[in-house]
Amino acid sequence: MPKLSVIVPFYNVQQYAPDTLRSLRSNAREDIEFVLVDDCSTDATSDILERAVRELPGAVLVGHERNEGLATARNTGIDTARGDYLTFLDGDDWLAPGYLPQLLAAIEELGCDFVRTDHVQCTGRARGIHRVPHGRRSTVLNPREAILPADRSTSVDYAYAWAGVYDRRLVDRGLLHFTDGLRTAEDRPWIWKLHREADTFAVVGLLGVHYRRGVASSLTQIGDVRQLDFLRAFDQVVEETARDPEADRFLPKAVRTYCAIMAHHLGSAGRFEPAVARKLRSLCAAALRRLPQDLLAEVMDTMDAERAGRLRRVRRRPVAARTTAARTVAV
Repeated sequence: MPKLSVIVPFYNVQQYAPDTLRSLRSNAREDIEFVLVDDCSTDATSDILERAVRELPGAVLVGHERNEGLATARNTGIDTARGDYLTFLDGDDWLAPGYLPQLLAAIEELGCDFVRTDHVQCTGRARGIHRVPHGRRSTVLNPREAILPADRSTSVDYAYAWAGVYDRRLVDRGLLHFTDGLRTAEDRPWIWKLHREADTFAVVGLLGVHYRRGVASSLTQIGDVRQLDFLRAFDQVVEETARDPEADRFLPKAVRTYCAIMAHHLGSAGRFEPAVARKLRSLCAAALRRLPQDLLAEVMDTMDAERAGRLRRVRRRPVAARTTAARTVAV
């Protein structure tokens, strides 16, 4: 049985898949399994994966009959994986040679539920190191204590699933799966759930994941309706955090982050198709009405004037009855 399973979803990444697969080969070892998930690609990605599975030691290929999105593709990989530990990689990113054995050694040595790592962001030829926003390294900690403070970037804001490794006991406890069907922001409810409900975690200064930013086929670059799934994702964050025994502590952070993301999307609404931009504003108006109003007022009073202004303007928009049907989250 493998010690480590690496789950790699692919969808229409024929330009990048060969680099990704070469990086997996440079990390192959007898105790490492590669679970390749083809999310019903329509370009040459499927042919590339068919060839790769014959050449890559420890590779398993799983296919979807229809495109399900990244969250569901990762869940397929989790359900297929046999390793004691699991990690992720996206089909257009790559790993440094020898990174996976180091990652496995880190979590085995620390013995915690999950370990988070830094990563290299690659935009064209530019490279930049992005670090987990948590100061203490190589120390086992309570993940709940890394959620706050509300007014600063913390571990729950560093939501990249591929920047870390996870003990199988998280799968057994129902904490590692993603929300099926989310097309974007799928990492957000997932990282919040981990930090609220797992017992232990650590951060290590290990670089090896190269995250390719600005890929034209990435949903972050496409202004269609799938981008609006961030609202469903953050609704889930707020609703689940509101049920936490320490909701009074954590809910202000969840509401503040939700508002910041809404303001960001509203500020870049011009990249959306006109009908999608209108829907974005309507859905944001409804979302603002669902939030705890006292917390919302506090958040907007402490935001910068430009972002707060965007939220206040959209909050005044009339909202269709069917959009306001969702219940308001209570603290």
